[in-house]
Amino acid sequence: MPDALMLFAAGFGTRMGALTADRPKPLIEVAGKPLIDHALALADGFGPLRRVANAHYRADQLEAHLAPRDVTVSREEPEILDTGGGLRLALPLLDADPVFTLNTDAVWSGPNPLRLLAEAWDPARMDALLLCVPLGNAVGRKGGGDFDILDDGRLSRGGDLVYTGAQIVKTKALHAVTEPVFSLNVIWNQMAEQGRLCGLPYPGQWCDVGHPEGIRLAEDMLAADV
Repeated sequence: MPDALMLFAAGFGTRMGALTADRPKPLIEVAGKPLIDHALALADGFGPLRRVANAHYRADQLEAHLAPRDVTVSREEPEILDTGGGLRLALPLLDADPVFTLNTDAVWSGPNPLRLLAEAWDPARMDALLLCVPLGNAVGRKGGGDFDILDDGRLSRGGDLVYTGAQIVKTKALHAVTEPVFSLNVIWNQMAEQGRLCGLPYPGQWCDVGHPEGIRLAEDMLAADV
């Protein structure tokens, strides 16, 4: 079972418009606390994990916020490295394989996603396990789905399931990528070709807070869950 968590927090948040003019997206507040604190609450609810967050845009602010939270920051300088490059840079700090990864621009209503992933993880047949939510439960989602889950649990592209930004992934394949900046899609495609990219449906609701209207939608979702 993974004992380390990568928090993706380095993005520019351009879809948030003026809200990210003076702060990084993970520090935008939803229901009275910064987005990244919602992600950290999931980690706290799961149990002891070594936690690393990447940072690029307004990294000083993020570092200051995380300093008392026992989260190590992996600064991406001079350029932002995307999810694959960012995870690879952070591997010495994570010191684990496999690892959890979690996007910090989403809010959840339902079971702890990290716990669901841990319970379903089977390293003998999986190189990555992606938590996906049906489109109908993807609050604030703009556009269609990302994946379909086959009967044996393997993922295929297309379908009405949305990747939530939560996964368990083995990291060995990252070292074979020659480009410094790359998406995790690069290694997911390799895993899919080998039949080792798997998915798990999320039974609760999930809200994308990558755009301004997502803040209200997430707060309404959380209020309905009380």
